[in-house]
Amino acid sequence: MGKHILVTGGAGFIGSHLTRRLLGRGDQVTVLDDFNDFYDPARKRANIEPFLDNSAYKLVEGDIRDETLVDELFRDSGFDGVVHLAARAGVRPSLQEPILYEDTNCIGTLRLLEAARAHGPEIFIFGSSSSVYGINKKVPFSEADEVNQPISPYATTKRAGELLCYNYSHLYGLRTACLRFFTVYGPAQRPEMAIHKFTDILARGETIPLFGDGGSRRDYTYIDDIIDGVVATLDLAPDFEILNLGGAETTALSDLVQWLADELGVEPKIEVLPDQPGDVPITYADVTKAKALVGYSPKVPIREGLKRFVEWYRDQPA
Repeated sequence: MGKHILVTGGAGFIGSHLTRRLLGRGDQVTVLDDFNDFYDPARKRANIEPFLDNSAYKLVEGDIRDETLVDELFRDSGFDGVVHLAARAGVRPSLQEPILYEDTNCIGTLRLLEAARAHGPEIFIFGSSSSVYGINKKVPFSEADEVNQPISPYATTKRAGELLCYNYSHLYGLRTACLRFFTVYGPAQRPEMAIHKFTDILARGETIPLFGDGGSRRDYTYIDDIIDGVVATLDLAPDFEILNLGGAETTALSDLVQWLADELGVEPKIEVLPDQPGDVPITYADVTKAKALVGYSPKVPIREGLKRFVEWYRDQPA
C-alpha cells in the first residue's frame, strides 16, 4: 500500500515531476497550489493535466497562507508525509516584492508546520535553495558552511524556512529535512529561468542579455536527479537534516549559452550588461552528505541535460 503525500506547489515545475514519480510508484498524492500569476498559470494547468483522471490524485486550489484551509486539509486527509515546494521563487523578483516573499515563504511555511504539528504527519520535507549560501567564498558549498550572508530577500526567506523546520523538529519531534536545490532545469522548467529563457531567445534569433562577463558559474541540476534525491529523503525520513541536491559540477554562463546554441543549431547574439544585484558569482554543491545519507548521485551531466531540454522545447506547441 502506497503512502499519501501532500505536495505543496505541486502544479509547478519540480512539484509536477515529483507528483508523476510518486503516482508511478503507487503513492496517493494531494497537491495544494494557488496557481498564482508569477508565470502563466496555463503552464501549471498543463503540468497537472495528465494526472486529473488518476483516482490516486487530488488537486486542492488554495494558498498555503490560508490558515483555515490548511488546518482543515491536514485534519481531514491523514497524510503520511509532506513535501513543501510552494513558494514565491526567484532572486531578482524578490528585490521588487520583499514583503510578498516574506509573507508567502515564511508565514506560509509556518502555517504548514503548525498544521503538521497539530494533525500529523511527522515527516516534512522542505524545498530550500542554494541561494542561502549567498556570497560564500569556499567552494564547493557544504552544509557545514555558515550561511549568514544571503544577498536577496528570496535567499533570506529560504534560510528562515530552514530555521523554522529546525524549530519544529526540536520542539515537536517532526522529522524534517531541508533540501537545498541547485538551479534545477529540465522539461517544464519555469520560463523565466536561464536555460528556458535563453533557449526561447536563441530559437527566435534574438539577442541574449548577458549579465556580467559570462564568467559567473552555476551548478545546474537535471530534474530527474533532484526527484531521486527528494524521494530518497522522503523515504528515509531523517530526524533533521539539511542536504545539498546539486549536479556537483559548475558551468560558466558563456558556455551555457554556447552549448544551447549548438543544440539549436544557431549562432548566439549577445549583449553584455552589468552584473545584477542579488546574483552570486558561483554556486557549486558538495553532495558528499546526500550521497552518504540517501544514496544521492547525480546521473545527468549538463550537456546531456541540455540536449533533453531542447528536445522537449522543440516538441512544445508554438
